Amino acid sequence: MKIEATSLPGVLLLTPALSRDDRVAFSETFNLRQMTEAGLPANWVQDNFSLSKKNVLRGIHYQIVQPQGKLVRVTHGAVLDVAVDLRRSSPEFGRHVAVELSGENGKMLWIPEGFGHAFLVLSEMAGFAYKVTDYYAPKGDRTILWNDPDLAIPWPVNPANVMVSEKDAKGKRLREAEVYP
Repeated sequence: MKIEATSLPGVLLLTPALSRDDRVAFSETFNLRQMTEAGLPANWVQDNFSLSKKNVLRGIHYQIVQPQGKLVRVTHGAVLDVAVDLRRSSPEFGRHVAVELSGENGKMLWIPEGFGHAFLVLSEMAGFAYKVTDYYAPKGDRTILWNDPDLAIPWPVNPANVMVSEKDAKGKRLREAEVYP
């Protein structure tokens, strides 16, 4: 597995080895030894999966109580995956990294605690799977507006075509949001 740093310290891009033949493909998506050697957590508490259609945008989500680290990947289809540094004390506060994840490229993104997370579906349909380091805590659940101009995330879609949940539509601007110290 190839593990690379991104432009945001702590956020890692993981590319599993992919074996292809006439049956199609195989990859190892989790190996505790490799993950531990790379500094990723050894204890995952929950696996999640969502299925979304084109132009669905989920996020920017984070938990201020019981923060979660996330290891995210796409099982089929393609998304633009975004991590945003929400640690006020960080020199990277408010900066983001965006990576295309797809079933075809097999890449995964490690998003540590202290970051917000969002993704936009680029394909007709996408399966999105992720592991988390802590349980969902509704009382700590927070959302930052996906289109906050202060973040300047270059979403590759006409904003009129984006589909978001009611919760995500009511997200706060970064400057008004409760964030990490």
